[in-house]
Amino acid sequence: MTNARKRPATRPNIMVICVDQWRGDALTAAGHPLVRTPHLDELADQGTRFARAYSATPTCVPARVALFTGQSPERHGRYGYREGVPFDLAHPVTMQGTLREAGYQTHAVGKMHVYPERARCGFDEVRLHDGFMHFGRGYGHRNLEAHDDYVTWLRRQPGMHAGADYFDDGLGCNSMVAIPWSRPEELHPTNWVVSETLDFLRRRDPTVPFFSWVSFHRPHAPFNPPQWAFDQYLHGDVQRPPVGDWISNFDEFRRDNHHQTVLGRLQPDMHHRAMSGYYGNITHIDLQLNRLFEGLGEYGLAQDTTIIFTSDHGEMMGDHDMYRKSVGYEGSAHVPLIVRPAPAFFPDAVRGRVVEDVTELRDVMPTVLDTAGVAVPDSVDGLSLVPHTLGQSPSWRQEIHGEHVHFGQSLQWVTDGRRKYLWASGRGIEQFFDLEEDPHEVHDLITDSDRQAEIEAWRQRLVGYLDGRPEGFVADGRLVPGCPVRSEAPHISELVGQ
Repeated sequence: MTNARKRPATRPNIMVICVDQWRGDALTAAGHPLVRTPHLDELADQGTRFARAYSATPTCVPARVALFTGQSPERHGRYGYREGVPFDLAHPVTMQGTLREAGYQTHAVGKMHVYPERARCGFDEVRLHDGFMHFGRGYGHRNLEAHDDYVTWLRRQPGMHAGADYFDDGLGCNSMVAIPWSRPEELHPTNWVVSETLDFLRRRDPTVPFFSWVSFHRPHAPFNPPQWAFDQYLHGDVQRPPVGDWISNFDEFRRDNHHQTVLGRLQPDMHHRAMSGYYGNITHIDLQLNRLFEGLGEYGLAQDTTIIFTSDHGEMMGDHDMYRKSVGYEGSAHVPLIVRPAPAFFPDAVRGRVVEDVTELRDVMPTVLDTAGVAVPDSVDGLSLVPHTLGQSPSWRQEIHGEHVHFGQSLQWVTDGRRKYLWASGRGIEQFFDLEEDPHEVHDLITDSDRQAEIEAWRQRLVGYLDGRPEGFVADGRLVPGCPVRSEAPHISELVGQ
């Protein structure tokens, strides 16, 4: 039943849907040969899909810093996966806090991955489920119910017991072991995120616009979608992931057939099950998003609400014998990004447009604020995507710089979505890929004699980003390997007493 509004909206509602560890190519609309995402494809057809979107710091914690602050790594200073940093002290100006000050009701459901876990970071209310969260659990010395609303809810459901847990089936949050969900589907955390969001839409303040952060822990492991979603991929052909001619570069970190490997080849059947669980999680989310979109319509909000869909980072899923994230390769760093402007407020927005300009998670905050007609703070160095959604071709950046501490070194990269230069600080390993000719990064062109001038130009772009860094990555205009690395800028380290 549709709830009639008492008065017309004066500013658009905004909903940002953030999924965890969803590859940028894992959309049917992007041409993926296996995964099926009909409802996100429909969303893309109603708005603009940004085909060359990236996460510059591709793990959960720093990526969410970029989303919430609209900042590049150079500004937010989070270069790796570092827990225990007080978010409000390190990053006081946020997307949701700015909207709240402008009169929006701000609400979050699902994954935040901030510290302390209950920090609201500008939201009026948070219904929290971050996933397993080793740091938050503290292996016995912290109360899980204190910072996981999903687990508290689960324990109250009929047939559940007082000790019911996210971990009851034994699947790890970074494991490639995959099995179907063992409880009724409506108890799955993916369903819970949508249920809680629909509940917020029912009880929101109708006199002010809302900002809704809808954050799914999946398709991040555990790979345990409902049986139907798991079977959709399990019974298909076994797929062989692309393997580059350069993979021996990192053999010292290889662990074959280890269920939590980040670099290592799995047995074909184990890889196929992991892939089936991962893609099953994606298809399950896609179906639940249709439930959410229908709910917006039932509450009379669909026309007044701008919807943005993205991910914090991707998942290597066996590409080049790698799993999980943190690296600058496409499987890890390339993310989906769709913007569907509110039709009632942006009647001239184009439909079904695909933009090739290189974009990044830092662009979400200025896009949201531009949509709301709210001034973008000076702390933001991202760019609004609204002009693109209106069919314009604004002046745009030439490339983005990304980095992450991984394999005991700093993995650096620069790309415009067509070419990519990578540098690993440990031994100074360099790579160069032509993404137009080789989108899966199979052939490393770093020694190609015909490309040396082009490679040097890209190398100097990275030098420009790293010159003056305290690690000493640059000296006399050249990259310096072997420097000690750090997961955050010095001012961030001071907040945690290091």
